[in-house]
Amino acid sequence: MFLMNIFWFIITLIIMTAGLFGTIIPALPGIPLIYASFLFYGFVSGWKFYGVGAIIFWGIITAILIFLDFYIGSLGAQKYGGSKFGVFGAFIGGIAGVIFFNFPGLIAGPFIGAVAGELIAGRTRKEAFKSGWGTFVGFLAGSLCKMTVGIIMIGTFLWWVLF
Repeated sequence: MFLMNIFWFIITLIIMTAGLFGTIIPALPGIPLIYASFLFYGFVSGWKFYGVGAIIFWGIITAILIFLDFYIGSLGAQKYGGSKFGVFGAFIGGIAGVIFFNFPGLIAGPFIGAVAGELIAGRTRKEAFKSGWGTFVGFLAGSLCKMTVGIIMIGTFLWWVLF
């Protein structure tokens, strides 16, 4: 029984580590993968270390981060003076970029979308590129936020299970 617990603990940590890499690499669903690890370990351990409250809390955090992951580029465009066209373009560009070009698309899609949206709105190239730059800054901020939350989630898991 003890060896089985160690086995499941190690499997959970491997999945969580993959999830932590997924906070940067879009091919892996980072935070959702870490959250799924919480569910997995809770199930295989008989919910000895944490319960429904923890699952609900981390589930809400996961849902918020999934939403922000798609929206953060458009927030960056808006913060850097982007119009509604630029914000919408960044949002659409981010989704299309991930779908068609994976990691490079995650970075380039919102940038190109914001620039295109601003140019369609009649803004100058300088204004359009400033809005595009905002999407890139938003991407970096979002990645840092997701990685930080991922580390906190894993640290919380380790604290609950080991101590």
